[in-house]
Amino acid sequence: MKLVRLFCSALCGSVFLLLAIIAGPAQGQTKVPAPASATSAAAAANGNDAAYRAGSVSPLLPKPKFTLTDTSGVAYDFSSKTQGYVTLLFFGYTHCPDMCPLQMSMIAAAFKKLPPATEDQFRVIFVTTDPDRDTQQILRQWLDHFDKRFIGLTGSQAAVDAAQVAANLSPAKKSAVRPDGAYEVGHAAFVLAYTKDNFAHLIYPVGMSLDDWVHDLPALSKETWK
Repeated sequence: MKLVRLFCSALCGSVFLLLAIIAGPAQGQTKVPAPASATSAAAAANGNDAAYRAGSVSPLLPKPKFTLTDTSGVAYDFSSKTQGYVTLLFFGYTHCPDMCPLQMSMIAAAFKKLPPATEDQFRVIFVTTDPDRDTQQILRQWLDHFDKRFIGLTGSQAAVDAAQVAANLSPAKKSAVRPDGAYEVGHAAFVLAYTKDNFAHLIYPVGMSLDDWVHDLPALSKETWK
């Protein structure tokens, strides 16, 4: 199966859709060259995505099918449980020093500015890429700092890796373990946004502002792609 990599780079708060940001194990970010498959939504000449501030995905990515375990210990079928919702999917880990809390806090802050009827159209799914440390309890407590409605998923390392492949992402990579037992996990640093047609048309890289999220989310909640 050929993996599709989506590429963007954040610099001084501005987002340039050039390279994929991967939360690297050493410096926090590693830029990995690959075929460009995301372009600036603002620069898109045609299509509904031209109105969005996120990155436009081409070719479109179908919503993946995988089953992991939620923070209550129940099996969670990602495809069926998110059917009919706009789904924001992010792979990360709770020990992440920057990108993961930033992405989750941005989404949570944006939701607070939306009317309840709009919020109800979304599912936010955080899949840990570090299941060895992110127990169900730790994952739940961490997500609750942002929004108690966010759904956390975990599983065996093999199952988590398979979920990333199903989403057309390269599996996250663990750094060497230091003497104190600490390590980092290099992972894709963007949120995949699947609309109700079950395709990801947009990605949200690190560096998107709160205003960008607030601008896009209401439109995503009622989007019908042609």
